[in-house]
Amino acid sequence: SGGATLSAGTETFFSRMGYAVIQGYGLTETTSLISVNHPFRVGQGSIGKILPGREIQLGEGGEILVRGDSIAAGYWQGGELRPAGGAGWFRTGDIGALDAEGNLYFKGRKKSVIVTPAGMNVYPEDLEAALRRDAAVKDCVVVPLAQDGNAEACAVLLLSEPPGVAPRAAADVAPESRAAQIVARANESLAEYQRIRRWLVWPEADFPRTSTGKPRTSVIGDAAQRALSAAGTQAAKAAEGARAGDRASVTAELIARVTAGGGPAASPSRANLETHLNLSSLDRVELMSAIEDRFQIDLNETRFAEAETVADIEQLLQTTPERHSEYRYPRWTQRFPIPWIRFAVYYLLVWPATHILAHPRVRGRQNLRGVRGPLLIVSNHVTRRTDIGFILAALPLRFRHRMAATIGGETLRDMRHPPREWFFLKRWAYWLGYWLVTALFNVFPLPRFSGFRESFRFAGESIDRGYSVLVFPEGELTPDGKLHPFQSGIGLLAKNLRLPVVPLRIDGLWEVKLTGWRFARPGKVRVTIGAPVSFAPDTPPEQIARELESRVRGL
Repeated sequence: SGGATLSAGTETFFSRMGYAVIQGYGLTETTSLISVNHPFRVGQGSIGKILPGREIQLGEGGEILVRGDSIAAGYWQGGELRPAGGAGWFRTGDIGALDAEGNLYFKGRKKSVIVTPAGMNVYPEDLEAALRRDAAVKDCVVVPLAQDGNAEACAVLLLSEPPGVAPRAAADVAPESRAAQIVARANESLAEYQRIRRWLVWPEADFPRTSTGKPRTSVIGDAAQRALSAAGTQAAKAAEGARAGDRASVTAELIARVTAGGGPAASPSRANLETHLNLSSLDRVELMSAIEDRFQIDLNETRFAEAETVADIEQLLQTTPERHSEYRYPRWTQRFPIPWIRFAVYYLLVWPATHILAHPRVRGRQNLRGVRGPLLIVSNHVTRRTDIGFILAALPLRFRHRMAATIGGETLRDMRHPPREWFFLKRWAYWLGYWLVTALFNVFPLPRFSGFRESFRFAGESIDRGYSVLVFPEGELTPDGKLHPFQSGIGLLAKNLRLPVVPLRIDGLWEVKLTGWRFARPGKVRVTIGAPVSFAPDTPPEQIARELESRVRGL
């Protein structure tokens, strides 16, 4: 069938039995293995390194392409031999990834990838593997549920008998309750965009299966779609009778508006915001804004981010909210004489160092000809130390001297308040580094988990003072030099600021980093500037984020 040589269920079985699993990868068309793990140097989760005599490359969407002497030249169809691939490459139909050491990772079949409404690719195999690690799961299938022209991952579970519980007592244990706990445990090991928010327990003793014993995913998916659609209709009818007379009912109304009917709109207090109501991190931001607008209050963002259920939000509303941010927004960096000091230090130190390290080649600067700021600039994120320097060197003077850049809020917070148990010289170095990077690069915090609304507000203040804003929407440094999915928050920021957005991409810097920061030849590092793009006020934030990611990827 293509893919890893062991099924996920078989791998889980042997792992539970205490055996080490050494995986390889191959297809019928390759006549032998393409990759295999070394028995004594097994890459965690990998299907090994490429064997001699084979070549692979990752095509569009991460599809694994293979060529070599052992690869079948074609298929015998209709009385003639038809090529198996183009330019000597055989398309496996599998999605993979390579790390810096050359280990190959199997992500799933290309045809089974679930594209969410936010434009994220979710591989069912990753979710199924996280679920199967739980001993309470007898078997599982992750299927797509149609939603807004895309799909959402739904886990369909077969549960094993609870250990140590008699069969009669086991019948009294609510399967839905057990399933919710299983999904919650699995979600702890998944990224936010991968987390499972829809699931059901299969009502029969086993899945419908093919003659080879594989679950019939199309049949299971159709049944799951019908079951969950019926449940959603009942919840919507119940919501019509809900009254919005107090804060609790108004909270339920606002949650129903944010989720757009995706969860139980009546929102009983025990409903979990993530697993029951399907609230993503972006939904939380919109919900918090809606509550603040309705009640004319200022909520504590950290406590709101920690809320897990509707009851937690209702309790937060019952207390007097006091605004206290753990992040500091340095308005002093944009006041005289700091901008002049920053100007002098840049041309005395930063600009020469940038060109000595790797004289960057700039492309697309003509796209900013005649454009006036302020602008919102989005770029891929390769290194903490040099990205801003290369971007400044690429921009025209009118933007270079009037730019505020975001940096991870948690990083700046830790630099400003290093642990007290550290040696005092190390603490002083971190503290000094905070003041230098803040003053010399005009950076401000953009937290990943809470406090981002205050960051958005500061970005607006900077724009009012004539500064363009630089954001790295991936949310973290690239681990492999490739562009990674943009966080949805960039869509919300672009929608709120209503500025032209300039996509920008840095290439070649990852290779310079891998050499240990030895000097690179001129032009090795390239900075490409795209044409500014504007969005209509009613454009959904997720659509903005995906469009900007596509533009940066296409530079």
